[in-house]
Amino acid sequence: MSVVSSPDYDVIVVGGGHNGLVAATYLAKAGRKVALIEARPSLGGSSISYQAFPEYPVQLSRYSYLVSLFPDDIKNELGLNFRTLSRKVSSYTPVNQDSENLGLLVERNLGPATEESFRKITGSKSDFLAWQDFYSRIERLARYLAPSLLKPLENIEALKAGFDDQQLWHELFEQPIGVTVSQRFQDDVVRGVVLTDALVGTFSSVDDFQANICFLYHVIGNGSGEWRVPAGGMGALVSELERAARKHGVQIIVDERIDAINGDSKSLDVQTSDGRTYSCRDLVWSADDRALARLLSESVPERRDGSQIKMNMLLKELPKLKSGIDPRTAFVGTFHIDESAIQLESAYRLSAAGSLPQVIPSEVYCHSLTDPSIVGDSGLHTLTLFAFHTPATLFENNRQLNTAKATERIIAGINCYLEEPLEESLAYDSHGRACLEVKNPLDLEDELDLPRGNIFHGDLTMPFAETDDTGKWGSETSHGNIFLGGASARRGGGVSGIAGHNAAFALMAKGNL
Repeated sequence: MSVVSSPDYDVIVVGGGHNGLVAATYLAKAGRKVALIEARPSLGGSSISYQAFPEYPVQLSRYSYLVSLFPDDIKNELGLNFRTLSRKVSSYTPVNQDSENLGLLVERNLGPATEESFRKITGSKSDFLAWQDFYSRIERLARYLAPSLLKPLENIEALKAGFDDQQLWHELFEQPIGVTVSQRFQDDVVRGVVLTDALVGTFSSVDDFQANICFLYHVIGNGSGEWRVPAGGMGALVSELERAARKHGVQIIVDERIDAINGDSKSLDVQTSDGRTYSCRDLVWSADDRALARLLSESVPERRDGSQIKMNMLLKELPKLKSGIDPRTAFVGTFHIDESAIQLESAYRLSAAGSLPQVIPSEVYCHSLTDPSIVGDSGLHTLTLFAFHTPATLFENNRQLNTAKATERIIAGINCYLEEPLEESLAYDSHGRACLEVKNPLDLEDELDLPRGNIFHGDLTMPFAETDDTGKWGSETSHGNIFLGGASARRGGGVSGIAGHNAAFALMAKGNL
């Protein structure tokens, strides 16, 4: 195919996930002529809704599934009509203790039921009081730090000096989160519930500071850290972002993959795999930074593996629990399975040694209890599962077999706490196939271009400057007209739009357009 000339753009944004759409819209809103180029046939990246089971008209949040980090400031500034819904329960953790089936209930607004639940599990109220104290202090930290995520990087010492709880600062930023949690809480189940926020999407020991960073991002989102259900599914967010982008004049080009970048500090040409070339003055790269490094013939940074299995399910009914709790209460929040502190660390160490753990920690979310609109009048429920410490390396050989083994072990873990096997509650299609979809990290790499299935692209970074990066946005590269606007950027990762916002503002700060 011959090269097709196209008009010049002020900015080309590569990658049509939520970050790319945010960056493109801010830039177009500021008067730039912007094109957004997406490699796949549709927008959204990991933030999509999808009819996974053809016989059932239910749109699942197929990959990303909850929203915490997306700031209200971005929604308001871009005029997004997108809502997130609070869950009445934060979490429920079934526990078999001395042959008795119990459960740790954590309400979103802590009340007598939560206090009694802590007492039954731990034998006293000390961990309940410790929980109240710890998370009330974290709420203050969230309100303090969240606004800085949409500003140039601030110096760590200045941020530290401005915070009124130096003890908490030390516990979260200066010692491993595993140590902090073991000092604050006595019960292993309680410790595990806290530590899950340090490990979502992060293949790490809780004694590694990468777990601290992951924990921080999961508890400071939007100034509250509350994990909320996207009304209408994750696709509703992308639909609104696309609407806003088009409203402000962004030209959206899909199904075109960039395979060459040429130019200098004054102008760039990006060439697609089918021979088209688009020229621009500046480039925002909202895809994986390793792909960018390859195109620029630069050294490719090393990254740790993605480490999660994602399952999507449809249920004809909610399963009953051995503990006797109402399943509508147990599943409306985060349902923790085999996630005590010891189980989490044991699974990590086994996986790091190359073995698939026999007990795989995981957690389940039933979005349809909070947002019935996603299932309509089908009478079904959705169930989303996220499993920990199942890194990509475990699936490189015998991929299909090891995925089946992991699935079997995860479901066996759930079934330990149910009156009847989960299989009895699943919906089935007309061919007798269970409505159960499983994605391992390599599947996510194939389907979403996530490097090694890493949902954060690489290691998360602390949201401040520790060296001479003070005043930068964390989006700059060694090329003055190329900016990182995706999860690979500083303060990237998660469904936040923060990296897209910051790339746009870093570019506009150049003042050359």
